[in-house]
Amino acid sequence: MSDPSLSSSLLAKSTNGATLLVLLRIGSRLATFALNQVLLRFLAPEILGISTQLDLFATSILSFACESLRVALQRQRHDDSQEIAGAYSGSNGKGQSKRSPATEMGSYGRRAQETVNLSYIAIAIGVPLAYALATVYLNSADPAVLNAPYFNEALHGYIIATILELLNEPSFAIAQQQMLYSTRASAEASATFVKCIVTCSLAIWASKTSTQLGVLPFAFGQIAYALVLNGNYLSRVITLAFDNDFSIALKSLPSSPHLYFSRFSKPLVYLAGNLYAQSVLKQLLTNGDSYLIASFTSLSAQGSYALAANYGGLVARILFQPIEESSRSYFARLFASENLSLGKADIAGREKNGEAKIKPTSAAAKASQYLTTLLRAYILFSIFVATLGPTLSPLALRIAAGSRWADTEAPAVLAAYCYYIPLLAINGILEAFVAATASPAQLRYQAGFMVAFSASFVASGYYVLKVLQRSGRGLVLASSVSMLLRISYSSTFVKSYLERSGNGLKVKELLPGAVTAVGSLASAIALNQIEKSFDGCFMDLIKWISVAGAFGMAA
Repeated sequence: MSDPSLSSSLLAKSTNGATLLVLLRIGSRLATFALNQVLLRFLAPEILGISTQLDLFATSILSFACESLRVALQRQRHDDSQEIAGAYSGSNGKGQSKRSPATEMGSYGRRAQETVNLSYIAIAIGVPLAYALATVYLNSADPAVLNAPYFNEALHGYIIATILELLNEPSFAIAQQQMLYSTRASAEASATFVKCIVTCSLAIWASKTSTQLGVLPFAFGQIAYALVLNGNYLSRVITLAFDNDFSIALKSLPSSPHLYFSRFSKPLVYLAGNLYAQSVLKQLLTNGDSYLIASFTSLSAQGSYALAANYGGLVARILFQPIEESSRSYFARLFASENLSLGKADIAGREKNGEAKIKPTSAAAKASQYLTTLLRAYILFSIFVATLGPTLSPLALRIAAGSRWADTEAPAVLAAYCYYIPLLAINGILEAFVAATASPAQLRYQAGFMVAFSASFVASGYYVLKVLQRSGRGLVLASSVSMLLRISYSSTFVKSYLERSGNGLKVKELLPGAVTAVGSLASAIALNQIEKSFDGCFMDLIKWISVAGAFGMAA
């Protein structure tokens, strides 16, 4: 059974960390949001479409190379029982235990060095993957993309930036392991701000001087982002490494049968291998709409969709992503003392026993309470977004991005996103629990479902884009259906896992009250009628605010 004081400490760290990440991201996003509004007025939709493809290229490499290893490291045991047990190799004949070399580094330093060493696997995967995907991209890209000014130079810039981010992985892994949320938040905030300044400055200069730079400003911005990110992490982690006797370079550990090549933890490598297929499929599903849009639509349509997706995903990046990441870390540490997935013998026994019912634990009770509170808040948020968002989005887009974007498909896509974002939020927290607690056998089982979800999404996306010619709005609908399937699987897992420990989720506790439900329906009907009189002026926003205010007070 887990230590209640440890669970409370983890919850406090997770909550404080998530709050800090959210607050700092709000500040950085507001600053970069303002700069991006300036940038949008100097960009054609085609250029934004190409930059979106390059961003997808970079994020795909980082996700495929790093995600499974990051999740595996979060599930690393944080008690010292293994190190203490392994630190004594027997008696010296005088009734005293004989210390092995393993303790010379110290349990903290050894665990940190294992973390650093494992992160180098991500670098070994990511660097060749970057060049392989670049080759595929160059051979399959639309001629309009390849003929864009400085496209090859921009692609090489993105490769350099991605490799720089991969080289930061050892520092990031330590920051994640030690829950250094302030370091991470400040690093990402400053890097994002510098990236935006560099990109905007070059784009505005090119526009003012009639210089054709194409997507080159985005490449320079990405390189600046990677350099600032690395500098921030490195300055903090080097001090930590010096004080705790570990290195951020690849370094051998005292000989142990639990290590590959005296460097890589066998249990963690095994777990990361089981997580890899899941992480790849998750990336394909999460960004599947971007892959399909890039494959089957024009650059102009891609730019419009990217703008709507960026605005629609703003809340997800600022609020939901930090909560999801800190929650995954919280769940992993909460169940670490009961987690049987880090030893092959334990794994085999657990799978052989078919996940028999486990004893009630305070960890499961705390996880159930945490999930109930968070999911209820998410559902209430979802009701507000789905009720008020579709009417507001065209007005907000016209104000923020200008009339040239209001006449594209972007407003319709952004309106559809208002129904998709709540699903994204709920799925994120549920999959965070699955990733933190599932055994390797369950992860492989989930991967099978993810393959099915991916196939259904690709088929429906192709049908929407190529057959129905519905473009972005229809693709958001296909993404929503795929997300509902993922929520269905994850919620079933969570319910089963918690019920085995006597702490199931109660659906009634998650549902909103009757007043909120009725208010939502009435507001949706009122906004639907008022929208018919909208003509793009400031008074439209006043009308929307009046209905939204009435709904807010009623709810």
